[in-house]
Amino acid sequence: MPNADFDKVRRSTRVFMRVRVVAAGKNSDGRRFREACESILINAHGGLLCLDQTLRMDAMLVLTNPFTQEEQECRVVFLGDATNKGQRVGVEFLTPSPHFWGVDFVPADWPASPAAVRPN
Repeated sequence: MPNADFDKVRRSTRVFMRVRVVAAGKNSDGRRFREACESILINAHGGLLCLDQTLRMDAMLVLTNPFTQEEQECRVVFLGDATNKGQRVGVEFLTPSPHFWGVDFVPADWPASPAAVRPN
């Protein structure tokens, strides 16, 4: 698929940003884990993380933003190669959450949170 077409499919802009979060779920061996990690890139619908755990596609995780204590359920949609910082894991939020990451400069195509939408 050409790059121009690929960009049209993206639901919200990706932002390269390191955000500390805590990931919890079950690894590929079925054991529960809770691990502090960082994002590599983020968007309103999920992000790309580096984890020390081996996971399976479609595994369910709960991410917690330790700064706000907000939790977000997500599923694994991408498993990248392992690096010296861990395995790259792409996650998709079950519901869009543009404010989960604590980004103040939210791109225009990220959906507004219900609290930010006020009737006239």
